[in-house]
Amino acid sequence: MPNKILIFGDGFIGRRIYDYFQLQSQISSKKIYSFQDAELEIKKHNPQIIINCIGYTGSRNVDDCENNIDKTLFSNSFIPIILAEVAFRRKIKLVHIASGCIFHYDYKKDKPIDEKRIPDYFNLFYSRSKIYSERAIEVLCKNYNVLIVRIRVPLDNRPHPKNLLTKLIRYKKVIDIPNSITYIPDFLKALAYLIKIDAKGIYNIVSQGALRYSELMEVYKRYVPNFVYEVVDFERLGLERTNLLLSTKKLKDAGFKIRSTKKILDECVKEYLKY
Repeated sequence: MPNKILIFGDGFIGRRIYDYFQLQSQISSKKIYSFQDAELEIKKHNPQIIINCIGYTGSRNVDDCENNIDKTLFSNSFIPIILAEVAFRRKIKLVHIASGCIFHYDYKKDKPIDEKRIPDYFNLFYSRSKIYSERAIEVLCKNYNVLIVRIRVPLDNRPHPKNLLTKLIRYKKVIDIPNSITYIPDFLKALAYLIKIDAKGIYNIVSQGALRYSELMEVYKRYVPNFVYEVVDFERLGLERTNLLLSTKKLKDAGFKIRSTKKILDECVKEYLKY
């Protein structure tokens, strides 16, 4: 594993990646407003790899992106392209943390979505902003050292406002639609593995199989018997959201052992309650 990784973005995912790599990495909290900002920061640290975790998902939820168009476009679309250009010029590896929330999905017709499918979900501005950057950076993947990893709903074994478990405990209302989830402890191992083998291109990093949120809440209730939650009809909420399954075949074929969603729930809740 290279010992010089520079992580851009000190939010939820960026901090978890930094904690995992520890002495092998540095984290930058510098605000990037221009190509020069990014170039100076990379020149200062002289990394072998940069990992872009900068992104805006809204203060409350992705609906906030529509109310802050400039911040959303700059964080989700422009900064990744700026970092890609600096990495290209300095001949260093770029790892871009992307989103799987960029597809329409029909549970009656569609199989889990693989990395070859072209993004087609434009109903949310957040999704469009993530598509813009992924499609722009993807053209470099074939010939240059660029890795794009897509994550879905992040589930972690420690409390955080962006953690699915923390959200569901707070909301006490859950939808009952199968979704892919990214279990952060496994995501970190998969990311380290892909960097180790010098993987390029797009990879989905999610657990095997789907999760219904009520399944997670039932596991939580085993440890917190007094907890009460309610299953609600997603259609009645009137929210524009993506609900979908991503394929894990490419990651598995690369040699990484993927755990099933069902097998990580008990571990996740037990670890979570220790904090």
